[in-house]
Amino acid sequence: MTKTRSRIFAALALTTALTAPAVIVPLLTAPPAVAGEATHDFADLAAKVTPAVVNVQVTMKAGSDNDEMKMSGGDEGGNSAQQQMEEFMRQFAERFGQQGHAQKMPSQKVQAVGTGFIIDPSGVIVTNFHVAGKADSITVTMQDGRKLTAKLLGGDEKTDLAVLKVKSDKPLPYVEFDDSNKVRVGQSVMAVGNPFGLGGTVTTGIVSARGRDIQSGPFDDYIQTDAAINRGNSGGPLFDMDGKVIGINTAIFSPSGGSIGLGFAIPSSMAQSVVAQLKDHGRVERGLLGVQIQPVTDEIADSLSLGSASGALVAQVEPDSAALKAGIQSGDVIKSVDGKTIPTVRDLTRTIAEAQPGSTVKVGLWRDGKDMTVEAKLGDSSPLHKAKAEKASTDEDKVSPGSFGFSLAPLTPDARQELGLKDGVNGALIAGVTPGSPAEEQGLRAGDVIQQVGHDTVNSPQAAAAKLKDAKETKKPVLLKVFREGMTRFVAISPRAA
Repeated sequence: MTKTRSRIFAALALTTALTAPAVIVPLLTAPPAVAGEATHDFADLAAKVTPAVVNVQVTMKAGSDNDEMKMSGGDEGGNSAQQQMEEFMRQFAERFGQQGHAQKMPSQKVQAVGTGFIIDPSGVIVTNFHVAGKADSITVTMQDGRKLTAKLLGGDEKTDLAVLKVKSDKPLPYVEFDDSNKVRVGQSVMAVGNPFGLGGTVTTGIVSARGRDIQSGPFDDYIQTDAAINRGNSGGPLFDMDGKVIGINTAIFSPSGGSIGLGFAIPSSMAQSVVAQLKDHGRVERGLLGVQIQPVTDEIADSLSLGSASGALVAQVEPDSAALKAGIQSGDVIKSVDGKTIPTVRDLTRTIAEAQPGSTVKVGLWRDGKDMTVEAKLGDSSPLHKAKAEKASTDEDKVSPGSFGFSLAPLTPDARQELGLKDGVNGALIAGVTPGSPAEEQGLRAGDVIQQVGHDTVNSPQAAAAKLKDAKETKKPVLLKVFREGMTRFVAISPRAA
């Protein structure tokens, strides 16, 4: 887990602590049960699948990213409920001789526990990356009490999945994945895990929602469930009523640290391909188009004469990328890939990532008010280089383009040096932004560089101001191409009467 991700999960926690019991006030009186009415009995299902669910205990260096398993919110610090839970687990361990969730060890080592499940009788185990992806040693405990040493076959931090392998002198019980695309909101599910290090625990509930984006990464597509999930459940399976795995329990929404019935599981439809690659190759290969993208807002759609606010707006095309070679340009809106509609930025990210590096895809674009299609041969998913720069502003030769709420200045040598801008970056520097103005509302700030107004490139404050004045007459939002800290994005902005 990166520290950025830790901050994101201060409320969306990968691990949790106890909270005070809630008072439940009934709003309606439930009708009496009807004789012969169908009810769920999970006993047979639990007996069938729990032998394949294992406890995963890891040892790591103190202060590693995996320390987030210990406390809700990771490096955000504990609260009183969390401190109470630590004390409870300490007393529990002293009284019964069992491990708490995480415990200091000699030589600055930390122990933490999670959950996993066996998907192959040879001993292949699936869990979360944040459970075992950076562990120094891993021990798996079976339901019958056997302890087996596990090795990490591979991990993928972007999807928070890891695959382990244990050796056994006999075939191990295992479970199979099912197609999570068939999952329906409201259907019954069962979670099995290792909450607070207590051992195999079964909880039940329903699918509350699908396709949840909890802002944890580019591949968010979680199944939401109200089955109780607590710290230590991470990496455990979410079963349908046929005993098939439809998700991997990963996170909970927990403002106070305890389970409040908002759990999130990685869908099996996403996990299966990742797990297969980790099992066979130890890593995940993803296609790479080579573009920086942003959502299409209503204002941007209006400025581009696009029928609806859908698709992914290309803010910047990376040098020597598949997109550049295919002729994709900054300002294009990607609407489809191989005929599959792309409603959002997230859909494009997943669709390209699922394609194999070296494969050719047909990319449907919206450019200059027309649909067009290009073919792109995808690269591999090596990290993109992102330049780092500092903000700067100048009072020299300021120009104010009317009622948009910002002033412009030239890119002087001093401004370039302060911003760390390369010679190839040109435009008009935003020297100041008026509080409460359209510019501030759209997130513009001093130090941004306006490179394009509408479809026209601008290289000076005067040129930018003139184009903005012309755009104001159209009474439509004007699209600005803005460079900031090594990244390019588009902003649609409307003038406001003084």
